[in-house]
Amino acid sequence: MADDNRPMKYARYAIGEIALVVIGILIALQINTWNKENNTRLIEIKPFDQCIDFMKKVK
Repeated sequence: MADDNRPMKYARYAIGEIALVVIGILIALQINTWNKENNTRLIEIKPFDQCIDFMKKVK
């Protein structure tokens, strides 16, 4: 009689673990996307910064 609820406990535990893993993966993907966008912006801005530095030297 005490073991009747055991499969339900394991099922709830398994669903909780799967949910945590999925949430962790989604967070990691979001951080990766943010990092790629940030690196792209830095690459786009670099030539402008170099141009500004050049103009300051020319003055």
